[in-house]
Amino acid sequence: NPKKTTHATVEYVDVAAIGQEALKETAFLTSLRNVDALIHVLRAFDDDSIPHVGPIDPLRDAKSVEFDLMLSDLTQVEKRLERLEKDLKKMRTADLEKENALLLRCKASLEAETPLRELEMSADEKKLIRGIMFLSQKPVLYAVNIEESTTLGDDLDAAVSRYGLTEVAQRPNAGATAICGKVEAELAEMDETEAAEFLSSYGLHESGLVRLIRKSYELLGLISFFTAGEDECRAWTIPAGSKA
Repeated sequence: NPKKTTHATVEYVDVAAIGQEALKETAFLTSLRNVDALIHVLRAFDDDSIPHVGPIDPLRDAKSVEFDLMLSDLTQVEKRLERLEKDLKKMRTADLEKENALLLRCKASLEAETPLRELEMSADEKKLIRGIMFLSQKPVLYAVNIEESTTLGDDLDAAVSRYGLTEVAQRPNAGATAICGKVEAELAEMDETEAAEFLSSYGLHESGLVRLIRKSYELLGLISFFTAGEDECRAWTIPAGSKA
C-alpha cells in the first residue's frame, strides 16, 4: 500500500488514413513524424454499413501504405541530396560527405522498394539523418481488425497467418497482432468484472488493447522496470537489456 502509484504510460495517436494526397499535407506529415512507431490497422471484416474500396485484402493494404511512405521518403531524400550537392561545392566536410553517402544508400534502398527500417545503420549514421524523420524508418506494427465470431480466441491467434501477413511481420523492426474492434468497443463500456466475464465467453484472457500495448513495447524494445517502497510504487519504461 504505497502512498503513491505511478503507472507506465503509452500514448496512441489516431491519425487519418495514410495516402499519397494526405502525405503532401505538412500538418499530417508532422503528426506522423512525431511518433516513435506506426500501427497500421488493417481491415479484415465485412460490413456493408462501413464503405471500403475493392475487396477486403489486408496484405494489399499493408503494401499500399508502405509504398506511399517510401515514396514520401524518396522525395525527402532527393530534396536533401540536392541541398547537400550545393553545400559540398562550397565546402567539403567529413560530416557532409558521410551524410551524402548515407542518403545515397537510402535512395537506393527506397528505389528498390525496401523501407528504411530494414536498412542497417550505425548509431552515428542514425544520428546524421535523425532530423529528417523518415516515415519508412519507423518501426511498424500491423493490427488486423477481424470480425466478431463465436471462435474469436482461435480466430485472433490465426489472423496474421490467415491473411498472409507472417512474412511482412517478421521483417526487421516490424510486428503483427490481431484485434476485434467491435468487441473492444463493447469492452470499453464495461467495468472490470463484466469485461472479464465477457472475454471468457470468447475464450479470451485479456483484451486486444492489452495485447496491442505488449506488442508495442516489444516493437520498440521496451520493458517496464518496477521500483516499490512505502512512498511510491512506480513502473519505469526503459530499453530492454538496460543495466540496473
